[in-house]
Amino acid sequence: MRENLKQQLRGCGISTSDILLPKKNIDYYKWAVVACDQFTSQRDYWNDVEVITSDVPSTSKLIFPECYLEDDDKQQRIKNINAAMDDYIKIGVFDCYPDSFILVERTTISGTRYGLVASLDLEKYSYAEGSRSLIRATEGTILSRIPPRKEIRKHASLELPHIMVLINDARRLVIEPLVAKRAELECIYDTDLMKGGGHVKGYLVSSDEDIKTVADGISMLYKALDQTNPLLYAMGDGNHSLATAKSIYEDLKKEKGKEALDSPCRYALVEIENIFDPALQFEAIHRVFFNIKLPVFDSLLSRRGGSITKDRVSSLKEASDEIRKDSGCLKFAVICGNDYYVYRMKKAKQALSASLIQECIDNLPEGSSVDYIHGAAVTEEISKKDGNIGIILPDISKETFFDAIIRDGAFPRKTFSIGHAEEKRYYMEARSIRKN
Repeated sequence: MRENLKQQLRGCGISTSDILLPKKNIDYYKWAVVACDQFTSQRDYWNDVEVITSDVPSTSKLIFPECYLEDDDKQQRIKNINAAMDDYIKIGVFDCYPDSFILVERTTISGTRYGLVASLDLEKYSYAEGSRSLIRATEGTILSRIPPRKEIRKHASLELPHIMVLINDARRLVIEPLVAKRAELECIYDTDLMKGGGHVKGYLVSSDEDIKTVADGISMLYKALDQTNPLLYAMGDGNHSLATAKSIYEDLKKEKGKEALDSPCRYALVEIENIFDPALQFEAIHRVFFNIKLPVFDSLLSRRGGSITKDRVSSLKEASDEIRKDSGCLKFAVICGNDYYVYRMKKAKQALSASLIQECIDNLPEGSSVDYIHGAAVTEEISKKDGNIGIILPDISKETFFDAIIRDGAFPRKTFSIGHAEEKRYYMEARSIRKN
């Protein structure tokens, strides 16, 4: 039965794995650290992490915080990471949970959300523009960000995922049946997370019955797809990490040919989450234009097509409330000094306001620039300075998220964020990516 289930899963681009977790005598609070692409401008955060984890086994020694990527000791840091991985394997830090999934229960300020740690088949993933692959990027992939990440991964013996992948499961077929019976599953970790990360539990999913639940649910989602454009797994966080794994696998195929199809590098460990999980919070990332006047922005916008109207409002709150209303058109707010406007575009060719604004960004006049800002209040503050214009974008709709990617392709970079930085994935599970 298990082999049939594996084939069923692999037909949908997903697989169980031999998942590694630290032994029970390891301090899980100090073991798990937040995703390496968080707090990139806050070295104090990562300095604190180093102090907390200095004398114990920890994923802090197995990952490369991106705030250090431009430092002169990059190569030595990579060597230290690879050596620590090999050392942890050699001294027996890990227990192995073979041929399994893990159900993750994560509690943060946004609530309790659930995910499934599994491996995805990189044969079914492409980050190319216009891709129609089963596993797909949701935001534009910046190719220049892949080579430095390849340096870190290419000699690594382990992978530790901070990748979060979304499924469009309105009927709650895949993860929620496991959540309903989690009291019957073996809880294999249960710990607070450092520095405001909340709490996390992990439940072992290893029986034929439970794996069949996942296989049947994911198969139902797969069969319902338009097979000419079959988007089953959409990236939530960590696209450049998955793109790096894909690039290394493609290099291996060139070197090894068909032999690479059986390599552990063909798969990447991720956490899959249902986009309809109530605790999964999508936040828009806003924009601020620098050194530009409002008439120039309006002129840029008018060249994008569609019918545009602009209405003055009294405050950020009124503007934000207005752009959240469903009115069958693209909407966004503009802050310029002490003035607030709501813009509407009817008959737009774009599916998202962020796509419309990206076209303006791509055509900014010389001397103007843009930054991407988390939080409407921060955007408002910056936009009040002379020469700046703030763009407040509406939140992404869960109901239209997958349809928008199918229609328009990957969103512009920095369109959305899933929760706050502390709510991102913490490293816990590992998987071997080198044959013994």
